[in-house]
Amino acid sequence: MIETKIYVGLNDSGTYEQKFETEKYISVLKNVCRAYHVAFSFSVIQGGYFHENGEYTGENTLAISLIDAPADVIPEIARDLCAFFHQESVLVTEGTVNAYYINEDLTTPY
Repeated sequence: MIETKIYVGLNDSGTYEQKFETEKYISVLKNVCRAYHVAFSFSVIQGGYFHENGEYTGENTLAISLIDAPADVIPEIARDLCAFFHQESVLVTEGTVNAYYINEDLTTPY
């Protein structure tokens, strides 16, 4: 299976400050993923980056995980989140993962 992660910083690209509460960004994220009919999970993480002038900025980031999402919708989701969150860019990573489901039926092999 392919796992795609989209990392979206919450600081505004113009002011380098987070404009809204994190919960508002989470609500937008959920609506975007629902609109594209993709299963997702996310976490709120903290990170930082350096501007071209060498200034350091810390920020909250949403890390969205998509497992086997259709390849054609991933760039669309990333572009929408980039625009809605007023970002210069978002980071997309992809990799192969071994994934399987376990259920409570002990007779079903996994």
